[in-house]
Amino acid sequence: METLLKLLSRLPLPVLHRLGGVVYLLGYYGFGFRRALTLANLRRAFPDKSEGERRAIARRCYRNFCDVLMETVKSLTIREAELRRRVTIANPDVCRELARMEGDRTVIFLAAHQCNWEWMLLISRLTCAFPIEAVYKRSRNAIVDRLLVARRSRFGGALIPVDRFIVEAMRRHPGVHGLALVADQTPRREEEKCWVRFLGQDTAFFTGPQKLAALKRAVVYFVAMRRTGRGRYEVSFERIAEPPHALDGREVIEAYASVMERRIRAAPADWLWMYNKWKYPKGLYE
Repeated sequence: METLLKLLSRLPLPVLHRLGGVVYLLGYYGFGFRRALTLANLRRAFPDKSEGERRAIARRCYRNFCDVLMETVKSLTIREAELRRRVTIANPDVCRELARMEGDRTVIFLAAHQCNWEWMLLISRLTCAFPIEAVYKRSRNAIVDRLLVARRSRFGGALIPVDRFIVEAMRRHPGVHGLALVADQTPRREEEKCWVRFLGQDTAFFTGPQKLAALKRAVVYFVAMRRTGRGRYEVSFERIAEPPHALDGREVIEAYASVMERRIRAAPADWLWMYNKWKYPKGLYE
């Protein structure tokens, strides 16, 4: 498997995209992979849209996801020059300003499963003149985990396993230091959570970004990504919260959810609707 993926990654991206088209046809029309869940999520989030509109978004979401899947394979061997051609930064001056901050400062970059979040991390590391560590969840499959670490560690920067996240994040880092989190997953029912109105419904979010921002007195940015063509994107940085933050507050989570919702509504097919974001309802006393 590892050898096959590395060989596939050597193919030109247009060829990989055509392979992704085959995966899309099999996954959406053949096996119906999470199609019912995707449509259910879209009905909850967009009750005012027609069923035809929601199905069109679902199809485009699957097509985009299959493209991203192939682009993720390409990440194993993509050259820096090609990545820079395919992913541009709308406001690189933000990175320059952050790099000039004095003292030991932490910047938290929050992102969503929108467009190609793998390339978002890589281009951010190439653009920002300071180290950026990214949080990731280990895979139970050793080969998959090794490939995941290999592609996300390209162009510098380290990865922090989610089970070591708080310990590693609280270490002192000299100068400016970035922490990147894709934080739109849903906490397990028994975990601490923050309930926020998101896409018209009560939605559970992890409290980690709020607590980390408070403990590190960090400035918080939302990293947005916009699709400009097939295999081409634009990244922008939007400041959403400034220190001080309350340890038991919710302003960071609310700002994150608000900006993410705005971005999703602008380009709904680019978010990962096949993920089960609304696994359980809000409890009576939560």
